[in-house]
Amino acid sequence: MAEEADDVDIMDYRGGFEKIDRKNSRYPYCIVWTPIPILSWLLPFIGHMGICTSSGVIRDFAGSYFVSEDNMGFGRPTKYWKLDVDKVCGNGPATWDKAVHDASEEYKCRPHNLCCDNCHSHVAMALNLMHYDNSTSWNMINLCLLSLIHGKHTSCVAFLKTWLPFFMLSGIILTFALTFNLQ
Repeated sequence: MAEEADDVDIMDYRGGFEKIDRKNSRYPYCIVWTPIPILSWLLPFIGHMGICTSSGVIRDFAGSYFVSEDNMGFGRPTKYWKLDVDKVCGNGPATWDKAVHDASEEYKCRPHNLCCDNCHSHVAMALNLMHYDNSTSWNMINLCLLSLIHGKHTSCVAFLKTWLPFFMLSGIILTFALTFNLQ
């Protein structure tokens, strides 16, 4: 019964069900996100992003010339954003998987740059290649914002892993600020 609670059904284009399997980190047709230590503690909307194949295998640009498969650079996903395979231009799952593969192959030849060419850019390239939602203007900024809005936490512990360090740090800073202002 507990395993059933960990699974969420996703309809695929043929009317079948692709299951999200949180226990095994399988998120078909999803963008996944996990916090980056220290950076996400200060700015909790910034983190590490990957995109999953139709079978749920996670691909993420984890460092220069390296795209990992099923081993995210900063740990298991804490958030996922389920996308609709019907918004892919072409042959649904085949086009999705080809775009994820092609973006991953391209990023295996690129150096990682935290500010300009990073994991978000890798995901954006995959979405642009598949013309997701009839668009080729996906970029790291709109992905950051949209994943913050549409992303769902994988569990209560994942929510805490994402937000607790930020709130604790904010509380400490607020306490110091109030203490020194009242003296």
